[in-house]
Amino acid sequence: MTVIPSRGRRRFGPLALLVAVLLGLPLVGLASASPSTAQVVSPAVAGTSPLTGPWGRYLVPTDDAYHAYSTATGTDKALLAKIALRARVRWFGEWIPQRDVTSKIQHYIQVEQAGDPQRLVQLAIFRLWPNGGEPGKLRPLTLADQRAYRSWIRTAAAAIGSSRTALVLEPDLPVALTGWQPAVRLALTRYAARTFAALPRTSVYVDAGDADWLRVDQAVSMLRSAGVEYTRGFSLGATHYWSLEAQDSYGRAVVAGLTAAGIPDRHFVIDTADNGRPFTWPEYWAAHPHGDFDTAETCATTADVQCVTLGHWPTWRVIDPAHVDAYLWFGRPWLYKQASPWQLDRALAIARSTPF
Repeated sequence: MTVIPSRGRRRFGPLALLVAVLLGLPLVGLASASPSTAQVVSPAVAGTSPLTGPWGRYLVPTDDAYHAYSTATGTDKALLAKIALRARVRWFGEWIPQRDVTSKIQHYIQVEQAGDPQRLVQLAIFRLWPNGGEPGKLRPLTLADQRAYRSWIRTAAAAIGSSRTALVLEPDLPVALTGWQPAVRLALTRYAARTFAALPRTSVYVDAGDADWLRVDQAVSMLRSAGVEYTRGFSLGATHYWSLEAQDSYGRAVVAGLTAAGIPDRHFVIDTADNGRPFTWPEYWAAHPHGDFDTAETCATTADVQCVTLGHWPTWRVIDPAHVDAYLWFGRPWLYKQASPWQLDRALAIARSTPF
């Protein structure tokens, strides 16, 4: 495995150390961190986020991660527990026919809540791409396709009903900007945003890509077209690997941009499933010009940097509660191309090498 070299380190000053002490954070990792190697350690602040616990978990044999965990033994079982027993976001998309949407979503909610309606259910809606993101971005959406999208969305919303949910809407939405008629897909996302946001206990986060993807002004423009004014805010980091620190800074800039555009008080969630040793899209391609970014190389040891491994555990206790509602695991680095199928060796590698 080729590990991308570190781009440098900086020391945290007295203010950072004081904050760490006040929050009760361990000082390990604060002495040498940069945007490309930073570890955000043990957040201990809970804000007024609607995502405050308790959180549900999907512990069923049909879930790949839980099945692998439940059938493993010894060290492998302990490693797989780092994935299987965490609260994770489950994706729902075009592979689920509309006739099955209600039963699939309601079953998921039932398992996640386990009889407690206060447990937060986490899901992602990825319905915009009949053939996946990049492969399908140039494919025209017929009027029939657009009607089918809206109908599917209405069915999914009805299935969620009054359940307490966090919903990431259309991960990888920035792909639409370089695809067939971006305005059509953004209008469909806007329809979905308004539909899901009308539910009484659903917090919707429209996907804004990643800090290493769109410029802030591009993200603001896209989110406005995609209906962010109806929602709690936006999400960052779904399929990229950049640092939590960078995502937080970028997210705050997007919040400021939305405020300037007349859409104030938006919050965001950050995916931390795969950024334990962060790197950017340009850094990856510089080191791997013929590589597969979606299945980027995993870390081989806990000492490696800028490679894929599990990031901060999912939680509503965050460093920046004024802007960030939670760290969620809606990335899926244990899957081939972050989509399918489950890869046991990859899951074990990222569980073994995580600094968290």
